[in-house]
Amino acid sequence: MSDSMKEVVETLDPVSRRLIPANIHSGTLVPLKTTLELRDNLTLGLAYITRAPNRYTNDVVTIARALAGDDAAKNLPHLRRCSKPVDLPPHLKSQFMNEGSGRAVHTGKSNWLYILLGAKDELPYDELLRGLASVDGIRDDIFIGIIPVPLLAPTSQVQANLWSQQFWQTVYRKNNPLGPHPSNICRTTSVVSRDASVWMTLAHQVARKSRDDGLGEPIGAVIIKRTVPGKFDATKNTSGQEPEDKETTQIVALAGDARWYQQEKTGRTGNPMGHAALRAISMVAQKLVRTENRTENKPAIMEFEAFQDGPLLDDEQVVFEAEHPCPDGYLCHDLELYLTHEPCVMCAMAILHSRMGRIVFRHRMPLTGGMSSEDRGYDACGNSLACENAPCGGGRGLGLHWRKELNWSMLGWEWETDTVERLVVDPHLHA
Repeated sequence: MSDSMKEVVETLDPVSRRLIPANIHSGTLVPLKTTLELRDNLTLGLAYITRAPNRYTNDVVTIARALAGDDAAKNLPHLRRCSKPVDLPPHLKSQFMNEGSGRAVHTGKSNWLYILLGAKDELPYDELLRGLASVDGIRDDIFIGIIPVPLLAPTSQVQANLWSQQFWQTVYRKNNPLGPHPSNICRTTSVVSRDASVWMTLAHQVARKSRDDGLGEPIGAVIIKRTVPGKFDATKNTSGQEPEDKETTQIVALAGDARWYQQEKTGRTGNPMGHAALRAISMVAQKLVRTENRTENKPAIMEFEAFQDGPLLDDEQVVFEAEHPCPDGYLCHDLELYLTHEPCVMCAMAILHSRMGRIVFRHRMPLTGGMSSEDRGYDACGNSLACENAPCGGGRGLGLHWRKELNWSMLGWEWETDTVERLVVDPHLHA
């Protein structure tokens, strides 16, 4: 164990220090892409432009804004409103130079500007024409052109430069309309990466124990609570206490897969309620109920318990008996989940509904996973002879960690490493 990792281990809670193995494997965090980043990063639309002498620019812009309204999206804020003739992309320059009085506009020290009016669908042409006819400097030679423009903002300066050459002068404002803000990803990655290897190593450990004991597939889950210095935690400081002055992490739940527990492992997919992610979330819920000191009404023991949310391994029992670090919060709000495998769609939605703050997993499940956004290629399992409807796969990834139409989103990473034993499962398995 490196000196830096020893320092990390020393800051962990006693339960975590008791459970983590001596050899902690290192890895790299790769942020998950959103569905929009992979598919809609270049969505084109048509926009009106005109040209006018410099002194009439404000009049023209006022007319365009009055027609488009105050909606910032309709005004295409990522595109320059005005452009000098010399700054136009070459193909637009040659096109507009030969239209109307364009040649005079493009020669010498021109005092004319090209002005982006707005999206074509948002501006009534007849009203736009009447408005421009009221401007003294252009009423005798009104020019209205239509050009393709990117409707969404660029996600990098390189992309902005490329679009400026292809379409219209584009501005990168160091944000990401297609996913989490780049600065947020960078800042959070630096925080999570300090101890992600600890939790991923622990998840692998419980996954192997679950497999060796015949409880389920080699899949493990770890949920932790992280307190960041200087950040007020409303779920923990309910009495107006000062924020923590140092970062602390505490393990909240630990669970291995238990889909084969109390079942025969023949010809079935196992108990879906025994998936590692669901078991871990349910253990968190049980801890919250326990802190409320409710009177226990123990149900009669059934021959088969569908919800395998009780600890089955010794390591699970140790974590389960420890108290919840923030019992006043909502289930898994702002907690972090570390998984050996990408969760299936069912588990992914359960993770979202529990209000998990962050997720990290190692093995992608291209055929069944719910978090990745990449398209699912055909014959993804590489063994079409074993598939009933060969080739298997196809379709789009769901990218459930960050979808605008859902009422919750979170940051996600894939943990890449070459030093840890691969936990191989059937590619068709729902983890």
